[in-house]
Amino acid sequence: MSKFLIAGLGNIGDEYANTRHNVGFLVAEALASALHKEKEGTYGLFRNDRLASVCDARLKGKSICIIKPNTYMNLSGKAVNYWLQFHNIPLQNLLVITDDLALPFGTLRMKNKGGDGGHNGLTDIIQTLNTQEFARLRFGIGNEFAKGRQVDYVLGEWTQEEKDKLKERIDKAVEMVNSFVSIGIGKTMSEYNNK
Repeated sequence: MSKFLIAGLGNIGDEYANTRHNVGFLVAEALASALHKEKEGTYGLFRNDRLASVCDARLKGKSICIIKPNTYMNLSGKAVNYWLQFHNIPLQNLLVITDDLALPFGTLRMKNKGGDGGHNGLTDIIQTLNTQEFARLRFGIGNEFAKGRQVDYVLGEWTQEEKDKLKERIDKAVEMVNSFVSIGIGKTMSEYNNK
């Protein structure tokens, strides 16, 4: 049976829960809820395990391990590498979900490889796995910040306007993850990117 690892990036701790940098966690939680048909949040779906909160799920006969690394963003590679090895998941079945300053808010872009784009979580994963050849789903958070205020912006909470649109964009991201697992990255990119 095909196994997939879906890694949503973020930082643990209540102070980070509603920040832009944690959108990977939000997508991972929404994915877990959707695959388990849970309407009221993800309480109980994730278990604390080695280096991550972990949820096991299935989609169309495929096994999916969803993780939210609890190593903090800058050490995400440790958790991703551990769970890839633990389940013996091939690199082409890894998808990392991350926030992206270079994309306007709510823009979703899937790529099959690439650099880190200045994202510390991706930097660590690339260094730990020693390759850039893995899929990532980039969730645009915009870049509406003054010079020198990038950290405050990324670790800041969503505006009301963003909150109003967030659920719809997260649901679309979940759709893209399901598509990645079901029909592969090539068809998913041509169907969803730039839409």
